[in-house]
Amino acid sequence: MSRARPFRLGKLLLACTALAGMTLGLAQADTLDKIKESGSVRIGYANETPFAYTALDGSVTGESPEIVRKVFERMGIEKIEPVLTEWGSLIPGLRAGRFDLIAAGMYITPERCKQVIFTDPQYQLPDTLLVKAGNPKNLHSYEDIAKSGAKLAIMAGTVNLAYARDGGISDDQILQVPDTAAQLQAVRSGRADAAVGTQLTMKGLAEKGGDSLEAIAEFKDDPAHTGYGALAFRPEDTALRDAINAELKGWLGSEEHLATVAPFGFDQSNVTDKTAAQLCAQ
Repeated sequence: MSRARPFRLGKLLLACTALAGMTLGLAQADTLDKIKESGSVRIGYANETPFAYTALDGSVTGESPEIVRKVFERMGIEKIEPVLTEWGSLIPGLRAGRFDLIAAGMYITPERCKQVIFTDPQYQLPDTLLVKAGNPKNLHSYEDIAKSGAKLAIMAGTVNLAYARDGGISDDQILQVPDTAAQLQAVRSGRADAAVGTQLTMKGLAEKGGDSLEAIAEFKDDPAHTGYGALAFRPEDTALRDAINAELKGWLGSEEHLATVAPFGFDQSNVTDKTAAQLCAQ
C-alpha cells in the first residue's frame, strides 16, 4: 500500500496539472468568447482629452475609443459599453472585471507590464509642460523645475510622477491631482507653476485656458520622456489581446487609421514601430 500511494499521488498531480492547463486555456479565451457571444465590449476610460473622454452629447470618444470601435467592427462586434473611472482606478478596475479592456491611451511601462498586458502601441508622444503665458519661470524640462523650486501639477497614477522624481523634483514640489481639469485649474490659480502631460493633452488645456493665461513650453531634447500608448488587458486575456493585435497589425498607419485619429490631433508622426515586448523589457 505504501508503495502504491506515491504512484497514485503522482497520477493525481499530473491530472491536476492537466486540468489547470485546460482551465488557463479556457480563461484566456473566455473574455473573447463572451464578447463575441454578446456582441458588445466594455471599455474603461478616464476622461482625458484627446485619448478618451465624454463629449458634450454624452457619447464617449477620443483616439482610443474610436480605434476600439474600428477594430471591433472588423471583428463583427458593434456595441461599445464605456465605463468611466479615475485614472488611478483603471488597472484595479480592469483586474476586478469592471470592464474588458482599458481604452484610455495608457502608456506601456515595465511596471504596468507586471499588472496588465498590452497591444503594440498605437502612438508615440513626447511629454509637454503647461505654463502661464510667456513661461515666466523659463521651464523646459523636469530638471528646470527641480532647480527652480517650481511647483508641478501631475495627474495621479501617470508615469509623469516617476519621471519627475527621476528628474530631481522633490515631493514637496509635486501637486498630485485627479484629472486634467484640475491640472488646468492649478496652473491658472497659481497653485502650481506648471503641469505636465502628453503633448496633445497639454495643448488642449492651453487652448481651453486662453492665450492670455496659459502657454505651452515643450520639453527640450528629451526622448527619454516619449510615451507609447496602447490598449491594456487582464494578464489571462491573451486571446483577446492577440486578436486585437492581429487586427491592428497593418491597419495602424493606414489611411483609414490616420483619418480616424486626425480629429484628435494625431498624424503620421505619432505612428511607431515599437512593440509592447520591447517597451515592457526596458
